[in-house]
Amino acid sequence: MAESPAVAAAEASGIAFRIVEHGPVRSLAEAAAARGVEVPDVVKTIVVRVGDGDYRFVLVPGDRVISWPKLRALLGVNRLSMPDAATARDATGYERGTITPFGSSTAWPVVADERILGREITLGAGRHGVALAVDADAAIEALGAAVADVSEPEA
Repeated sequence: MAESPAVAAAEASGIAFRIVEHGPVRSLAEAAAARGVEVPDVVKTIVVRVGDGDYRFVLVPGDRVISWPKLRALLGVNRLSMPDAATARDATGYERGTITPFGSSTAWPVVADERILGREITLGAGRHGVALAVDADAAIEALGAAVADVSEPEA
């Protein structure tokens, strides 16, 4: 794989990681199978708009979704939203489906759902069909992420 901002940032952080390359996938289940992991270990990096020009990365296990009330309470805000694809790309430098806090064009604060602790997870790597497999605890430390219960089961 050619060097990418995500890989360069992971290398610079000093954490151990593996690059997992796979073909196109159409679902989280396909991504998990292609990466050789369980669905909860395909961690989604979701960009959340807190205010004008202010975003957060939220890391959520693949089988869960953001709990908006929990996240609002954690961040101390009354309103959050998800930016459209173009705005998310402008805020991070990555297309949807490839977004990762590693190597983002802006180092937005990161919130990690507590359920990823103690696991090897896969995250986007800045390109479709490529993931970073990392120890979640090491990634959380490298990213300076806040850890909290911010998810709920997918309906």
